[in-house]
Amino acid sequence: MDLARTEVARGRSRRTGNAARLGLMAVPVAFFAVFFAYPVAAIVRRGLETDGAWRLGRIADVLGDPGIRHVLWFTTWQALASTALTLIVALPGAYVFARLDFPGRGLLRAVVTVPFVLPTVVVGTAFLALLGRGGLLDELWGVRLDTSVWAILLAHVFFNYAVVVRTVGGLWAGLDPRQEEAARVLGASPAAAWRKVTLPALAPAVAAAALMVFLFTFTSFGVVQILGGPGFATLEVEIYRQTSEIFDLSTAAVLTVVQFLAVGAVLAVHAWTVRRRESALRLVDASGTARRPRGAGQWALLAGVLATVVLLLLLPLAVLVQRSLDAPGLGYYRALTDTGDGTFLVAPVDAIGTSLSYALAATAIAVVIGGLAAAALARRDAGRLVRGFDALLMLPLGVSAVTVGFGFLIALDEPPLDLRQSWILVPLAQALVGVPFVVRTMLPVLRAVDVRLREAAAVLGAPPWRVWREVDLPLVRRALLIAAGFAFAVSLGEFGATVFIARPDNPTLPVAVARLLGRPGDLNYGRAMALSTILMVVCAVALLVLEKLRGTDRTGEL
Repeated sequence: MDLARTEVARGRSRRTGNAARLGLMAVPVAFFAVFFAYPVAAIVRRGLETDGAWRLGRIADVLGDPGIRHVLWFTTWQALASTALTLIVALPGAYVFARLDFPGRGLLRAVVTVPFVLPTVVVGTAFLALLGRGGLLDELWGVRLDTSVWAILLAHVFFNYAVVVRTVGGLWAGLDPRQEEAARVLGASPAAAWRKVTLPALAPAVAAAALMVFLFTFTSFGVVQILGGPGFATLEVEIYRQTSEIFDLSTAAVLTVVQFLAVGAVLAVHAWTVRRRESALRLVDASGTARRPRGAGQWALLAGVLATVVLLLLLPLAVLVQRSLDAPGLGYYRALTDTGDGTFLVAPVDAIGTSLSYALAATAIAVVIGGLAAAALARRDAGRLVRGFDALLMLPLGVSAVTVGFGFLIALDEPPLDLRQSWILVPLAQALVGVPFVVRTMLPVLRAVDVRLREAAAVLGAPPWRVWREVDLPLVRRALLIAAGFAFAVSLGEFGATVFIARPDNPTLPVAVARLLGRPGDLNYGRAMALSTILMVVCAVALLVLEKLRGTDRTGEL
């Protein structure tokens, strides 16, 4: 009789849980519908509709333009080249961090991740200081690589190095090394054992990392805007140009649709590779797989990876800091309090407080929306509708942030959603980018919670909100703090949407840096370096706090 009552209670709790899950999904769905789908649809409709009729022929006209075809070709080509170059440079690093144990490994791993959370404006500015006019290469050898494709490719490798190291390296650390050792015992050479045993196991992780790098570089904006010059433009940059400079909304709308379809396809393939990685592998405890380097080959590999980290990741940031200190007596930093040249309505230093307040508000929104979405997606018996919602949550990472920002201005301009003059508009746009990071951070932890704990609490009469407070929250508190840290860092550096909607008297740090770089004169250049350094330091501190909270990372997820 007691067993029957327990089963009935469990069945009731499952039904209650399903209803609660739908309730949890309602808020994120409404948020994305109003602040993502509606603005994007509004700008697409504004560009492709005339007098109530859709001008579908405009799509063929735009795609037939030789200039647009060149933009499409360059966007795809540079994304493929950036992805291949990133894999070549970063895969040795993934092996070193996964299999080799050496002093300072944890700190170096945190340093490697710093570029990923840096705003693209900072990355572009750092490489401008290294490769541009008056940069380090220009001073030493008279070589300039700014406004060249090599500057763009190197900056993309800098930005995405951590994606490969942490995604592939995390899985590599969890592979049982005895499988490869067994192949060696059976007579296989080291290269053959790696090719036939380890590489097939790593293939899903390599594919997932490659797809994410391709996605980030395909939608690159800040890096190309600063380093590319007039001769190079990605789809994102061209959408910005068509929208803000030429005011050709129909062309911008067509390019938005093209980018949306491409991003959707990449995300679909990425989701398939992630599911394959999760279901096809049997992993071991990653804490016991790393060993001290043995033999000249492993020591040489470690030295090569350390040299790569220093030259590719640390040198641009060091040059950025050095350029910000060129003026005697911290002159560029002291000049941040001056508005005399008319570039700003307020002193550039005020952008620091503005960015921090916006980022905190965006973090709060992202944690609430992302936390609710992760809780709704946590159960593994989710249906296709819920899994589809999971995929949709990733779209803001790939859809044009420029389109979202301009869509905010077009769509949210009349009651009851007339927000164009409201300060909350910027945090809302930044939160859209932060939500996917919150979901990806919290979801694995929530799925690891033993469902029997929830069922036991429900059997004892606890309502869903109390089950969450008493069972889930204590187990996911650290993941929640990590998710908040990621959302804060991402929000702080958001540029594509913010450049449209930030008010002239309240610029964020990335917008202020871009404005300074767009003005002539050494003073503006130096102030841009100083602001970029401040932004870099804030992001780096946030990341170091995240690493402290995270502890030993065994998932390989960013």
